[in-house]
Amino acid sequence: MVDAAASFDGNRVAANEASARAPASSQGHLTAAVSDGAGLADYSAFCASALFAPAQSASWVRNWAAETKANMAVATLNVEGRPALSLALEIVRSGPFRVARFAGGRHANGNFPAADPRLLPAIDGPALRSLFSAIAKARPDIDLVSLERLLPDLDGAANPLAALPNFQSPNLALAVDLDGGFDALLTRASGKRKRKKHRSQTRKFEAVGSFRRTEARTREEVDRLLGAFFDMKEVRFAKMGIANVFGDEGVRAFFRALFAGALAEERPSFLLHGLEVAGKLRAVTGSSHSGKRLICEFGAIAEDDLAFTSPGDFLFFDNIQEACEQGFDVYDFSVGDEPYKRLWCDIEVQHFEVLAPLTLKGRTLALGLRQGARAKAFIKNNPTVWKLTKMLRRKAAGQAAAPAAAEDDS
Repeated sequence: MVDAAASFDGNRVAANEASARAPASSQGHLTAAVSDGAGLADYSAFCASALFAPAQSASWVRNWAAETKANMAVATLNVEGRPALSLALEIVRSGPFRVARFAGGRHANGNFPAADPRLLPAIDGPALRSLFSAIAKARPDIDLVSLERLLPDLDGAANPLAALPNFQSPNLALAVDLDGGFDALLTRASGKRKRKKHRSQTRKFEAVGSFRRTEARTREEVDRLLGAFFDMKEVRFAKMGIANVFGDEGVRAFFRALFAGALAEERPSFLLHGLEVAGKLRAVTGSSHSGKRLICEFGAIAEDDLAFTSPGDFLFFDNIQEACEQGFDVYDFSVGDEPYKRLWCDIEVQHFEVLAPLTLKGRTLALGLRQGARAKAFIKNNPTVWKLTKMLRRKAAGQAAAPAAAEDDS
């Protein structure tokens, strides 16, 4: 792959240009425009017919902007006067730098920009560079555009951002092929052992009281499941010795608004499931869907007297079975290579990342981020080093060991 730091020359891109320029081959047919948060209305209108990943949906972007008060910019590439691609970006401070990224930061995974599939052939490297030129001109405060965890393709369409210099994300994403239905899947994935474990878990749950799998269908149920999930994550991250990315109240308000708002949709694009045993939630998952793909955005279990029964595994079993019944082609565990995912998964998805520096400062930051990604990839791809890293994190947090859990700790 070409080094991302070489994508621009380190100077303010198009600093002296009167306007963003299209590639010579399409001069006069391709234009780029950038607006502030007021452009979110146009972005939502574009999404009504565009192709996009869940974290680039209008509801995700709108709720993130509203609940976190993010500093937003919307950059749009137009072909023949029609929007072809649009980036809804939040601008955040990273030390002395200002970085434009997908709304949601680390919570946005499996990213694919909102794009008109009919106009994708017109979106090449020069066209995208003209879009970044427009960003540089309209927002001179931005040092770097950082687009992480990008899907290589979506619904058969190649990600147009792959036309830019890019590199592999340090984390794999894992998924399950649901072809043939649940019974066929189990024949490929140690089904006899999985069914036996599921029956054993059922007996253990019944021994302490009733149990049920539930889906949040009201605002009150959304608040209850998310409240339990946030508590579970707080305990889990503290034991692991890492920062709680769900700890900020703005982030929590965002997820409440996102999942509650989805209830008004005929087919909710974001949904919550929980496993309740003896009146207490023991596991929670949050999911989204994109075409024929059901995506697990997050999951957690309660670290209590029933943690040894692996309630997260039990809930995933039921979630995947339902995904098969509903006709999904793929169950996507999203970013992170963990043992509990490997028990099911037969698909590896390699995301990629684009770093587009717009200033000399941005070029410096891009170099550092690229080196950091290489180091992270080395650590996570070396089982011994990765195990040692997690052990040291737990030790620093005062934990001798961390129990196995069906959740991503990447």
